[in-house]
Amino acid sequence: MSIEVVPDWMAGLEEEDVAFVRKFLLASGSLKEVASLYGVTYPTVRLRLDRLIQKIRIGEENAGEPYISLIKRLAVNEKLDVDTARVLIAEYKKAKEKNP
Repeated sequence: MSIEVVPDWMAGLEEEDVAFVRKFLLASGSLKEVASLYGVTYPTVRLRLDRLIQKIRIGEENAGEPYISLIKRLAVNEKLDVDTARVLIAEYKKAKEKNP
């Protein structure tokens, strides 16, 4: 059986995130083994997994709001600081309320 349609939560992931998920699954969910594969510490892999979980949740929570989802993903990836993300989201919501 093959997947003909990629789930939305997976389509929103970057290529390196999908590679991480693949390695995680092939390691039977062992963060210690994944850390060894990447040559990093367990806490580093745990942090990466936590961020990946956040990305998936953000995608699911904001499925109808791609702009908000993008801003939150940028904040999770530390490409945008959290305070700026909050301001952008608040302004977007205000503008949307004025022009539904």
